[in-house]
Amino acid sequence: MKLFLSSSLLLSAALALPAASQVLSSPLGSAPAAAPAPTPTPGALPGSVPSGQGAGVHSPLSPFAPLPKRNDVVPWSVLTDVETRIENRRIVPVYSPAVRKLNQKQVRLQGFMMPLGPGEMQRHFLLASVPLTCSFCTPGGPESMVEVRTREPVKYSLGAVVVQGKLQVLQSDPQGLYYRISGAVGVK
Repeated sequence: MKLFLSSSLLLSAALALPAASQVLSSPLGSAPAAAPAPTPTPGALPGSVPSGQGAGVHSPLSPFAPLPKRNDVVPWSVLTDVETRIENRRIVPVYSPAVRKLNQKQVRLQGFMMPLGPGEMQRHFLLASVPLTCSFCTPGGPESMVEVRTREPVKYSLGAVVVQGKLQVLQSDPQGLYYRISGAVGVK
């Protein structure tokens, strides 16, 4: 009874406050009155939308180690070098020459697994440039993820994994993906 009475008093007190004092505040401060117009990206195509922001930022507070440097993998800085443009009311990728050269080639990629199904062994997953921080959030845009389909199941890992397979650079994927590796195998 005492708890109910206290809750009722708090609610009544909150409702009795003037409306101005009920405004919620943000730890980031107040929002600007108007957002500034976006600055065009140097070298951007006319009518293009801003390009991706790269491989994402690996937070120093992350419990997962960042990707170690490896000379035998395609670096994410190559895959994230993608501009975009609007074509027929759709956002379409415009790949750099370095990315286009990788199409249909055998490549090795290093990243963090985002399982697309249950279980310890995965045959279909996304490989991301940075680790997941939320089960329902993607760690970056389509330029920082690759759909992977493997020949043999790969054991799920919270740490970095390396896969090898044929890379497809996608022009118009219905799911909005930019890259896919098929026939992949796990590499140590």
